[in-house]
Amino acid sequence: MIVINKSFLTVFSLFLLVINFTFTHGARFYVTNRCPYTVWAAAVPGGGQQLNPGQMWSLDVAAGTTAARIWGRTNCKFDGSGRGRCQTGDCGGLLRCQAYGTPPNTLAEFALNQYMNLDFFDISLIDGFNVPMEFSPTSNRCRGIRFFKDKCPDAYSYPKDDATSTFTCPGGTTNYKVVFCP
Repeated sequence: MIVINKSFLTVFSLFLLVINFTFTHGARFYVTNRCPYTVWAAAVPGGGQQLNPGQMWSLDVAAGTTAARIWGRTNCKFDGSGRGRCQTGDCGGLLRCQAYGTPPNTLAEFALNQYMNLDFFDISLIDGFNVPMEFSPTSNRCRGIRFFKDKCPDAYSYPKDDATSTFTCPGGTTNYKVVFCP
């Protein structure tokens, strides 16, 4: 007969919970509008939300997410069912995006918990520029990006610009902020 100590089971269960959390935690994104005008934030995955000046939207993104984007849309009009259009960054006429937006749109791009358990992130101007953007980790463990290539050589502004414009942070332990009009 095998006798198992209750305290051992409790410690072992907590250990498994911590291990599971460490390897499955994605990231929380805090999207803030500091523009003097309304921006309709969009995210795939994540949907979308109207952000008046000073408002914030937070969303959780799962570990292992690849090819994800956050962007701002401008001059939008939506009806009560969430259907309408945006002048820039429109995503199929939906308030809660299910597909990428149409150019021009400044993009915060990311992939979570990838190679060597790192998050990869960049700001891309390949699809054009519509809203100034900051994209940075909320911790001091890795550095963020400023909003335009002339002002910031870190912005991803042409195809294959990875060497100077893609950044990494430890996966599963880093959250991020996206600020429109920093």
